[in-house]
Amino acid sequence: MENLDLRVAAAEYDTTRALFDGAVKVGGPRSVTMATAATLPDVFQLLLRGEADVSEFGLTFYLRTLDNDAPYVALPIFPNRVFRHSCVYVHAGSGIADPADLVGRTIGEFGVYGQDSGVWAKGILMDEYGFRPEKNRWVIGGLDRPMPPFPFTTHPHPREVEVTAAPAGKTLSDMLVTGEIDALFTANVPQPFLDGSPAIRRLFPQYEQLERDYYRRTGIFPIMHAVVAPRALVAAHPGLARAVYDAFLNAKEVAAERYRQGRRLYQVQQMQPWTNALVERNERLLPHDWWPYGIAANRTTLDTYLRYHHEQGLSSRRWSADEAFELLDT
Repeated sequence: MENLDLRVAAAEYDTTRALFDGAVKVGGPRSVTMATAATLPDVFQLLLRGEADVSEFGLTFYLRTLDNDAPYVALPIFPNRVFRHSCVYVHAGSGIADPADLVGRTIGEFGVYGQDSGVWAKGILMDEYGFRPEKNRWVIGGLDRPMPPFPFTTHPHPREVEVTAAPAGKTLSDMLVTGEIDALFTANVPQPFLDGSPAIRRLFPQYEQLERDYYRRTGIFPIMHAVVAPRALVAAHPGLARAVYDAFLNAKEVAAERYRQGRRLYQVQQMQPWTNALVERNERLLPHDWWPYGIAANRTTLDTYLRYHHEQGLSSRRWSADEAFELLDT
């Protein structure tokens, strides 16, 4: 490994910033170069194009590779987690007031049927409200700029689920505003919603309350992404997987400690007021390590996602966490 010049790709989160600024380093390789990109799909494609050796990667995109020669291994590093009751938007004139009203509707989804955020949103709605994706029509496209379904991944879906691409030149955000789609499952907030459009609202306006209750009942903090590497690279360099895991773990701990220490100064290093009140409220609900890496602390969350992925027809079978990940002793 001492002769390896390692290229690592990830978004610049607070969980990864210490890797980018050099405060934390990956031990072992001769050199380490950090890279990022304008969007998360662009980050993923650095790995797919061979421009990165280790990369943050969407869970669904990784799981789809397990049905296609399994060229990558996943490490239990989770730099991106988001509660997902907040990610479902509806057209204000659609008459959709609760999840039961989604039956028979046309729903948009960004980039691919079964994006990580969509897998979680569908799964939670299925578990908690009896939602059935096959009772809807699905339109896949770009959120705020026109784009075809992602070309870098496979597009499985059950035969009984109707999935089509958005019309050329149209965005899902605009289609929601005009009512061409009734609802939208999206990882990012639609720009018209941020601009205050009265034509769009969330399915769950009180999403924080619902998400906190969901965590209180289930212990699940939804995971969107892991960190993956080519299987051949990990086999050729014993110790690399552990070194990468330790580096990402240490970088995440640097960020967590910044929040903890920031309480003494009322989080003055941030522009957002009342951050301390949020941190204190979270401490009453979340454990000390509220953003855990490793298998043991995330097994319930991973098993739930793997179940959702299979139930939604995106995996040929239901994978277990022990099959899908390396470093099972973490």
